[in-house]
Amino acid sequence: MYDGSLLFFVAAFLSIVVGTVAGFGTSTIFLPIALFFVDFKTALVLVAVSHLSGNIGATTFFRHGLEKKLILLFGVPSILLTVLGAYLVVYVPQNILIIILGICLLIYSVTFLLKPDIKVAANRNNTIFGGGLSGLLQGLAGIGGPIRSAFLISYDLDKYRYIATLAALAVLIDLTRLPIYLTNNLLEPQYYYYIPILVVLGILGSYVGKRIVNIIPQALFKRMVMVAIGLASIILIIGGLKF
Repeated sequence: MYDGSLLFFVAAFLSIVVGTVAGFGTSTIFLPIALFFVDFKTALVLVAVSHLSGNIGATTFFRHGLEKKLILLFGVPSILLTVLGAYLVVYVPQNILIIILGICLLIYSVTFLLKPDIKVAANRNNTIFGGGLSGLLQGLAGIGGPIRSAFLISYDLDKYRYIATLAALAVLIDLTRLPIYLTNNLLEPQYYYYIPILVVLGILGSYVGKRIVNIIPQALFKRMVMVAIGLASIILIIGGLKF
């Protein structure tokens, strides 16, 4: 690890832009990079702050696309399992979880790209299961967006509804896990000044992301999301092996 605050913040901004465009990815991209600068627990908190601020921005900018029923159905189990994951974070080896998650997502994304008609059934049980699983992984390993995306993309939402709904779910989860991280003293005082900077970058990054989304055709958007899930899975596997 080494000092490089400027590079850290540049990585945060770029990951928020990508996360806004794809509907997920801020944590997936930023967490492995953050580990070059800080330890895992510190990275978990700072990435969560970036994730929260970016998704507050995305929820605001895409607010007209919010799917309230999906937010409730997916969000309740997410919140409950996020609490469990956040408390277990000090006991479970994150690298094993990250590798398993990466492998599963890689298989899913490659399968979809080769056979686009294959998808997770968009039913109540799968939505509840997807919400719980993504919440557990978000609390435990700091990464749950790819799971949320893999489930919600099956609802064939247009790009604005998809991004708005994912962002709102992410906000609920982050508001649940961040206080637990902080009360368990996962962030050292020397990094407190990072928080307001990351909040500002979150808003700016989500705004830039929105401008990019506006010019992407809907047909291309879904394939981009699946490619993003595939790339995220590779990053997770590599990060887990190096952890």
